Amino acid sequence: MKFEIVRDELLDGLNDVMKAISSKVTIPILTGIKIEVNENGMSMIGSNSDITIRTFIPVERDGKELIKIEEKGSIILQARVFSEIIRKLPTNEVKINVTDGLQTLIQSGKSEFKLIGSNPDEYPVLPEVKDEHSFTLQSDLMKSIIRETVFAVSQQETRPILTGVHWTVEDGRLSCVATDSHRLARRLATPENMPSIPFSFVIPGKSLQEFNKILPDSNDPVEILISDQQVLFKINHVLFYSRLLEGNYPDTSRLIPEDHKTSIVVNGRALLQSIDRASLVAKEEQNNIVRFSTDEKMIEISSNSPEVGKVEELVEAVKVEGEELKISFSAKYMMDALRAIDGQDIEIQFTGAMRPFILKSVDSDSILQLILPVRTY
Repeated sequence: MKFEIVRDELLDGLNDVMKAISSKVTIPILTGIKIEVNENGMSMIGSNSDITIRTFIPVERDGKELIKIEEKGSIILQARVFSEIIRKLPTNEVKINVTDGLQTLIQSGKSEFKLIGSNPDEYPVLPEVKDEHSFTLQSDLMKSIIRETVFAVSQQETRPILTGVHWTVEDGRLSCVATDSHRLARRLATPENMPSIPFSFVIPGKSLQEFNKILPDSNDPVEILISDQQVLFKINHVLFYSRLLEGNYPDTSRLIPEDHKTSIVVNGRALLQSIDRASLVAKEEQNNIVRFSTDEKMIEISSNSPEVGKVEELVEAVKVEGEELKISFSAKYMMDALRAIDGQDIEIQFTGAMRPFILKSVDSDSILQLILPVRTY
């Protein structure tokens, strides 16, 4: 294998592939990146068993030559070392030459590296994803869905299914739900050309977080293909494979209250900043206490820690309806939920001091956040 490539292009592809590389793998070969060169261009594959990423760099793009290929072939190189070398090369021209003994020569300017490669035949084959279900989302919508749900997945492996986001396609609508039993995040969307046959699948939260790092801030289409055990995301020259979680996701629809006794409309940013300040004096295991007064259109936010001190703050509500209420909750959960809702004004609906309450934008029902209160009285 012998070729010359533009360093910036190689580095862009490497940055994507490296998101699938982990030092904690049971198969040693997965600490490497598989590089393949043919007449069409160069591909790189990285995997940690849970996710696999393949990037492709064509010979030319928009009339500009990116790769000069002298000899086709393939090799596996140690991912971390190869990535660091490419990152620190002195010029934008990189020559890579692999000899019979898997010796790999990397040249750039007056810099020259010799790496020992591995047999490419030892690398696992790419997962096979049969096109059982498929649909397309825009990249910016995909980023929004991930940002507004993935933070609520469980971090505990005691119930593995809750470490993922539950995607459901039904009646032309996409519903994405994440919960860790203490809170819930739901995002609804109605993309064009959704499949008519209903189906659902659960994607690991960690996979979505890694895929989010690859997604561009644009409306480029993301093609999504689902089979029994794998999901494949295709965008531009990147293929992102992830295993799916097995098991039945709990029915979360019954957790969402249909009515409420108290409703408050408030500026989300002002409330977020106030709770952030109140959390400064709360110990990590403590929770902020929020009191609502319907008489003065004020929300009183307070937190008390015997070892640290006390804070009280008033936030003016836009509108307050219903019964007066005192309720306690996790500051972190509340701040996560408020960050997920971009709208300036949010509505919070309560059904009682020890019942779950929901947050949503006053402008849209597409994003819903649910939080379970805690008992402190």
